[in-house]
Amino acid sequence: MTLENYLPIWDELTKEQQDMITSQSMQKRLEKGTCLLSNDKECHGFLIVETGQLRAYITSPEGREITIYRLFERDICLFSASCMMKNIQFEVSITAEQDTQVWVIPAPVYQSIMNSSLAVTRFTNELMASRFTDVMWVMEQVLWNSMDKRLATFLLEESTIEETDTLHMTHEQIASHLGSAREVVTRLLKSLQEEGMVRLSRGTIQILDYEKLRSLAD
Repeated sequence: MTLENYLPIWDELTKEQQDMITSQSMQKRLEKGTCLLSNDKECHGFLIVETGQLRAYITSPEGREITIYRLFERDICLFSASCMMKNIQFEVSITAEQDTQVWVIPAPVYQSIMNSSLAVTRFTNELMASRFTDVMWVMEQVLWNSMDKRLATFLLEESTIEETDTLHMTHEQIASHLGSAREVVTRLLKSLQEEGMVRLSRGTIQILDYEKLRSLAD
């Protein structure tokens, strides 16, 4: 599909603006594990996910990570154009969790169009509000929910995303998503296994009892 299929405000742009985006945007392939944005504040541009999956996370001074949101097909990444958002005070890193193909609209191009288009400004503000909601949801989970509830929620979400009851993830990867320590995740997973909710093997977690897991998550 062409870029216009991924921008919901395409029809609200002028022909000149459409041509500017089309002529200066590019497709980019990111291999799994590629760090697209780090704390160096490099400005890559406005990203639209065509296929694959990106993970946005923040890192504590001690090096502990926590996922704030993930991006899938048709999702749009604003933080990759960090130079456009000078009032953002926290540092976000973005990596490819799968082999991923993205459209890249250069930040100067998007900024120029946003400065002259109320539709683009509105759309950008809506995206920012959506991402802020994602971040607040994560913070609420961290502040108010116990670690076992957060782990159960994560396993259920991951099963839905991957469309399987067998998750190929290490305890370290799960800890990075949840902002916890690997030892804590390992202990809780063993507890879930003892209660018959999951089965653990090397690099694999199989969900056995969705009902019990949902009850814990709720």
